[in-house]
This record gives sequence, C-alpha cells and structure tokens, in this order.
Amino acid sequence: MNKQLHNLRIQKWVAIVSVLLLAVKITAWYLTNSIAILTDALESVVNVVASLIGLYSLYLAAKPRDSNHPYGHGKVEFISAAIEGTLIGIAGCIILYKSISSFFVPAEIRKLDMGLLLVGITAVVNYIIGLYCVKTGKNNNSVALQASGKHLISDTWSTAGIIAGLVLVYFTKQYWLDSAVSILFGLIIIVTSYKILRDAIAGIMDEADINLLNKMVELLNSNRRPRWIDLHNLRVIKYGSILHVDCHLTLPWYLSIQEAHTEVDALSALVRNRFGEQVELFVHTDACTAFSCKICIVEHCEKRRFAFKKQIHWNIENILENKQHELSEVSYE
Repeated sequence: MNKQLHNLRIQKWVAIVSVLLLAVKITAWYLTNSIAILTDALESVVNVVASLIGLYSLYLAAKPRDSNHPYGHGKVEFISAAIEGTLIGIAGCIILYKSISSFFVPAEIRKLDMGLLLVGITAVVNYIIGLYCVKTGKNNNSVALQASGKHLISDTWSTAGIIAGLVLVYFTKQYWLDSAVSILFGLIIIVTSYKILRDAIAGIMDEADINLLNKMVELLNSNRRPRWIDLHNLRVIKYGSILHVDCHLTLPWYLSIQEAHTEVDALSALVRNRFGEQVELFVHTDACTAFSCKICIVEHCEKRRFAFKKQIHWNIENILENKQHELSEVSYE
C-alpha cells in the first residue's frame, strides 16, 4: 500500500477513536465533578480537533503532485503539526487557569470509582494507538502521524498521572489534590506543545535532520563503489513522507554517459533500498581532476597522474560541502 494512503487510513481511525474517547471522558467528568478529569477532557477536545486537522493534512499530502506543487503536497504535514502543537499549548494554558482557580476552593467529588474506571480505559486505548502512530509515522516519514501519536501518548501519561492523583483523593478525601494534579499535568501538556512546535518549525524551515544524514553517510561509506571517487553537496529535504535527496558524485572523467548512468543508478538503488521507494534522488555527476588521483581507488587506471594515497572518509562535515574534496582539505581514513 502507498505510504501516504496508509498514513491517511490510520489517521481516519485516530479521528474516530478520539471522538469516542472524548465522549467517555465527558461522561466521567459529569459523574465525578472532578477538575482533574475535566482537564483530561479538555485535552481530548484538542485531540479531536487535532486529529481532524491531521486527517485533512494527510489527505492533501497523499494527493499527486501538480503544476502548482511540483514537489507534492507533503509540506502541509508540518503545518498540521504546528497547528496541533499550538492547540495543545492553548489547552495547557486553559487547564492551568482552571486548576489554579479551583485550587483554593476545591469542589466536592462524587462517584470517583466509576470515573477512575472510565478514564483508565481511555488511557489504555490512547497508549496503544499512540505507539502505533509513532512507529508507523517514523517508518513512513510522516510528521503529522508522529505528532498525532506523540499527542496521544502524552495524553496517556497525563491520564495516568491524573488517575494516580485521584486515587490519593479517593483514600485521603483531600480534594485540593484534584487541582494540584491538574496544575502539574497542565505544565506537562505545555512542554509537549513546545516539542511538537519545535519539530514542525524545523520541517517548515528545511532544517537539516542530522540523525537522517548520519544514517545516509554511514550507508554510503559502507557500500561505496570504486568509481565513486567523491561525494559532496549532499542535501536532504522532507516533504511529508517523501525525501528529496540532492548530491554531487565525482566519477572518472573518461566514463561514457552510459557508464556514468550505471553508477548513478547504483547509488539511487542503494538509497531507495534503505530509505524506501518514497525517495527522489537527483545526482549531478562531476568529472575527476588531477588532484582526485590521490583519493581514487580505481585500479589499473591508464589516466592516473598521481599515486593513490588515502581514501576520503565521508562525514557530515565534508559531505555537505559544495566542492570536490582534496586530500589536504578533509579528514580521511
């Protein structure tokens, strides 16, 4: 199944489940009159809105590229994640305001045992779905799906903490603990909001993903072919679940166009086998020069002008540079 369609299908279920869990939490709050459970319900309202926004963004991301969007519509996932992070932050602020207001005048709590049971069920469901969303989002390079999953997992921990606090309330009858728990988890929700916003803005600004680049550099070093004399000006840009990769590959100058194309195809196949078919690779080929001889391992080269000395070991620093490398300029093995 196409990764983008797979992401869309999962997000549909997230939206449906979010609505059902919201109804359960509102019922629990109605039964108990607990500010902490109201806190949980307010975050679930954000869950519903965020899941619907995520659903629409994944629908757009799954659309094929067109003349107005030659790179596709994947960037909308970062916008979706930014909106979701903002909504989570607003919910956290509302929760803090409500909790602090109720701290000094605690409300009487009723039927706490039934309320604990209901919110406990929502926590388990949220955790299972959240883990699945994060795992699938990472495999499919979907920022929107990962944001939804992280939100659901944070909601789970919030609910677990609220349950722990309400258990104390149940046995001690200290109703001020209800508001204290809400304040604590309101702060946790705001921190989660910041993290989601940070990742979303990084994607919108095309910030380099160092972890992804390290994996790609390791792959290229481990599988480099003798004719791949040098690789530089490597750039990776994310468009939702699609990766756009640009690089310059230095090859022996005397290769025919067909031979050079074979080397480029081998590089493309290597990257796609590791990172999936949702990769667009644009390779610019450079001809080797005299100074390339010292780092070239091609054997029995009739055009060689200098003896081989050392092969350059590609790393994050030198592979991102926009020039062919010389032995004296870079680290090597």
